[in-house]
Amino acid sequence: MSKFKIAPSILSANFAKLGQEITDVLASGADIIHFDVMDNHYVPNLTIGPLVCEAIRPLTDAMIDVHLMVKPVDRIIPDFAKAGANMITFHPEASEHIDRTIGLIKECGCKAGMVFNPGTPLNYLDHVLEKLDMVLIMSVNPGFGGQSFIPEALNKLRTVRKMIDATGKDIWLEVDGGVKVNNIAEIARAGADTFVAGSAVYGAGKDSDPHRYETVIAAMRAELAKA
Repeated sequence: MSKFKIAPSILSANFAKLGQEITDVLASGADIIHFDVMDNHYVPNLTIGPLVCEAIRPLTDAMIDVHLMVKPVDRIIPDFAKAGANMITFHPEASEHIDRTIGLIKECGCKAGMVFNPGTPLNYLDHVLEKLDMVLIMSVNPGFGGQSFIPEALNKLRTVRKMIDATGKDIWLEVDGGVKVNNIAEIARAGADTFVAGSAVYGAGKDSDPHRYETVIAAMRAELAKA
């Protein structure tokens, strides 16, 4: 896998043909499948659960990156691990005991990540950063796809990149929200290495164009080469 990883969010895919959408986007050069789980409680939307993860797992060996926007979070973690998730990320506000939640994810055999909303302070990382495999910075408020990138996220990315580099560990720095061809290089320069893109990928081109995902992912890679 290259230094920069592109993770299309299936939240923006056509759910009537979800399996094909996942197969197509990976064949078009994506690295990771980003799986958004919302509970209509922690965030104002309701999406998909472990059964869908279990259904898509046999389609690919690619990483399934499950972003849990649910509260409380611990109850559902083992279900997603059994369903085939590789990476499970959670919001600190959704956990009563953050260190315990990280440990639970690892005990279930998955990589663990923590997610920061635009208004969430980074001090939650102070005592657990070295236990994480990923930090995810939200560049929109969670709940819906298609929102615009919040520029303050760039400052957060720069801060977390310094924190990660100081550990000397291989901790991924992911960004989610409003990532497009025209801003992905700037986001990469701020320190991100993993890019969630939903509507930018799945909303690209016309359905009649079989190369539309390939075109937009190649354009993102071309921009990343400039970072």
